[in-house]
Amino acid sequence: MSFKTTFEQYDWDTLEKEIYAVTTAEVAQILQKEKIGLEDFKALISPAAKPFLEQMAQRSNQLTKKRFGNTMQMYIPMYLSNECQNICTYCGFSMTNKIPRKTLTDAEILKEVSKIKSLGYDHILLVTGEANKTVGVSYIKHAIELIKNNFSNISMEVQPLDQEEYETLVTAGLYAVLVYQETYHEATYKVHHPKGKKSNFQYRLDTPDRLGKAGIHKIGIGALFGLEDWRVDSFYTALHLRYLQKTYWKTKYSISFPRLRPFEGDVAPKVEMTDSDLVQLICAYRLLDEDVELSMSTRESEKFRDHIIHLGITSISAESKTNPGGYSVEPQSLEQFEISDERSTAEIKAMIQSQGYEVVFKDWDKAYS
Repeated sequence: MSFKTTFEQYDWDTLEKEIYAVTTAEVAQILQKEKIGLEDFKALISPAAKPFLEQMAQRSNQLTKKRFGNTMQMYIPMYLSNECQNICTYCGFSMTNKIPRKTLTDAEILKEVSKIKSLGYDHILLVTGEANKTVGVSYIKHAIELIKNNFSNISMEVQPLDQEEYETLVTAGLYAVLVYQETYHEATYKVHHPKGKKSNFQYRLDTPDRLGKAGIHKIGIGALFGLEDWRVDSFYTALHLRYLQKTYWKTKYSISFPRLRPFEGDVAPKVEMTDSDLVQLICAYRLLDEDVELSMSTRESEKFRDHIIHLGITSISAESKTNPGGYSVEPQSLEQFEISDERSTAEIKAMIQSQGYEVVFKDWDKAYS
C-alpha cells in the first residue's frame, strides 16, 4: 500500500479546471461550514476566495490558538554537506554547478553545534545534498549519535531512503524527516530533475509511506512553489496529508511553504506566488486541519514573516545558514539558496514576543518517548 493508488485517482488538468471554476458564492457557502473537507479546500485556494481573505485569516487565527495556544516554536537548520549527485535546475548544490564541495568532519559538526546551542536552540534540522557515498546513512547516523545529547529532538532533510534505513536512524535518535515532493506534476518534475536518484518521481512520492512504516515521530511534506501552479500542487499536498493521517495515524505532520529563491544557476518561477497568495494558502491549510503544524523559513522577507505570526504558522526558523559550516566553520561557503530574513535569533524572538507569543525552542522531549 502506498499513496500512489490515491494519487492516480486524480488528474492534474481536471483539478486545475475545478479550482479555477469555483465561484465567490461557493466560497461564501463553504466558509459557513464548521468542518472543511478536501473538496472545500479547492475553493479556499481558488482565485474566487480572494475577497474572503480577512475572514479566512480570522478563522485561521482562532483555530491555531485553540490547538497551539500563544506559542511559536523556533528551529534552526544545520547543513552538513553540499555534495550532491543530482541535477536539480533550481538548487545551488546541483551536480552541474562548479562549486567547492564541503562535508563537515566530527570536529566541525561539534563546532557548529556549540554555536547553535549558544543561540538557545534545542531543536535542530540536519540538511545535506544527496550523495550516498559521502553523506549516506552511515554518515547521517554517526552525525545523529554525535550530537543527540545536545538536543531534545533532531530532524533531517536529506535524500529519500529505504524503510530499513529510516528504521536505523530512528533507533539512533532521529525524530522527524522533511521530504518535499517539489511538484506533484510528474512531467514538470522530470524537467527539473533530469539526472540522479532524485529523478525517480515515484520513489520520492512513496517516501512518506516508508517513513510511516518505519515509525518516525513526525513527517514534513510540501511543494516548492514556482515550479508549477501552486494551487494544484497545494491540493495534492493536502491530499497526501489526508492519506498519511489516515494510514499512519500515530505520526505527527507538518507542512512547509518554500518559494523559489535566488541561487547559483537561477530558474525563474514558472508561476508567480504573491504574498497574498501565500497568506491565502496558509489560512486554507489551517481551516482544513487545525492539528497540522505549519512552518515558515527564512526564505521569506522580514515584513512578511512579521505579519504571518497570527495567521496559522506554528514554527519559524531564524538566523539560518544554508551552507555547510555557515555558523562558525566556513561562513563564506556557497549557500544552497539566498535567505531573505537575516535577523538574529534574538531579534526574531523579540519580534514574536512583542506580538504576544511565547517562544518555544523545542518541539518534543525525548524524555517522553
